[in-house]
Amino acid sequence: MKELRSNLPCKCITVGAVRWHTDAKMLQTAGGRLLTLWGADDRDRDGCFRIFAAFLLKEGVLVFEHEMEPGTEPTYPSLAEIFPCALHMERAVHDLFGIASMEPDHRGWLRHGGWPQAAFPLRRDFDGSHQFSINSQPYPFVQVEGDGVHEIAVGPVHAGTIEPGHFRFSVVGEKVLRLEERLGYTHKGVSKRFEEMSQKEGRLLAARLSGDSAVAFSWAYCAALEAITETSCPPRAVNLRALALEHERLANHLGDLGALGNDAGFAFGLTQFSRMKEDLLRVNLASFGARYLFDFVQPGGVATNLPEGANRLLLDHYLVLEERVSCLRAIYDSHAGLQDRFREAGILKQELAENLGAIGMVGRASGVPFDLRVDHAWSPYDVLKPNLITQSAGDVAARVQVRFGDICESLRLCRLLLEASASGPIQTDCCIAEPGRLGLGLIEAWRGPVLIALESGPDGTIRRCHAHDPSWQNWPLLEYAILGNIVPDFPLINKSFNLSYSGHDG
Repeated sequence: MKELRSNLPCKCITVGAVRWHTDAKMLQTAGGRLLTLWGADDRDRDGCFRIFAAFLLKEGVLVFEHEMEPGTEPTYPSLAEIFPCALHMERAVHDLFGIASMEPDHRGWLRHGGWPQAAFPLRRDFDGSHQFSINSQPYPFVQVEGDGVHEIAVGPVHAGTIEPGHFRFSVVGEKVLRLEERLGYTHKGVSKRFEEMSQKEGRLLAARLSGDSAVAFSWAYCAALEAITETSCPPRAVNLRALALEHERLANHLGDLGALGNDAGFAFGLTQFSRMKEDLLRVNLASFGARYLFDFVQPGGVATNLPEGANRLLLDHYLVLEERVSCLRAIYDSHAGLQDRFREAGILKQELAENLGAIGMVGRASGVPFDLRVDHAWSPYDVLKPNLITQSAGDVAARVQVRFGDICESLRLCRLLLEASASGPIQTDCCIAEPGRLGLGLIEAWRGPVLIALESGPDGTIRRCHAHDPSWQNWPLLEYAILGNIVPDFPLINKSFNLSYSGHDG
């Protein structure tokens, strides 16, 4: 076992095929969580394909590295029966690397006919300049049979400015018996694009993996780069990163609460929360120099300091925001029409959430008490001591309440960060990493933990970069939360999860 560079305690162990499976089962029994899976083509180095799995334990992160025999068909034991969320990750690894798990479901997940089944874009010998003809075949959805059962296909193009995803409902009347998702429509080849960038440029792409989590992903990338270059970020810059991260959390929760009200027929909620989100974005512009903070977090620090008078502006805004959110929370809680739509809709019970690996906000609404800022606090959250916001009902109403609770807690943290932000540098030099170094960055975004696994190449290049959004864990849970509900409630239940298409598809 060796130490792996990260912003959290992290170790890496090389395991064979048998231990890959048996040790993963032991970790699951001990309460471990699967964070992500990714593949590697190292045939140019030692002739091997590799598969990596990152697990989160009480002690920190443990990464499994499994090396496949050179010259053989690259296969490895599936983890899907231990960690169900692994299934889609394994299918994606096969699409990109041709590394196949022993799980029988090998339907393409990201390919969509964009490249042939015998071509694998993340292999070292893949010719990225080659133009493939689109050859999309019908996707073999699992069919439900029985009297009165019929299918409803929704998407991938939706009646609104949202990203594409296909949802295949099997229903009797309007009652949902089964939902099967198909994603991957926004696959952009970002892992390959990282390999064409310098280490310092990579944070620009990381910030744009999922636009509503720009601060989280750029911080995760910079944390990984700073770990492998042994760079210490100045305390003031660390506090400003956390302040920006909490602003990102606030903006998304405000937008979601308005949209959830609107989906339940309460347009007043959409109007009020949209106004509050817009006010916050204007405060971002005045304080951080941009409405959306794509370029704020940089290797070694942050782009700008708070201007003169920003502390007073921010504190005054927090007071107004807190009062307005409190008022609207009381309205939401007492509005009979809203509560009739929210309560007992889209229930994800705690036992199922735990067994299926629910993570982040969705998990906390189903009684799964996990937040990186609390359980594995990195600086400055180790000093801030955030409170854990949870609910137990697991329905839309619970996910609404977690959002309200998160807003209140983020406002408290923002005030503490402003009090703690003494003068000091906001940037330090971050050199380029020596080739062959692997580092992890793990940050609790508003949806849950985002992860960057970064391996350095020669002369300041990126050999590989794997990015992971918590939507990978939570998209399959939507298929369970909708069961027994009626089709018209799907937009509301889906919005209560509000998962990322772009962050998932990569």
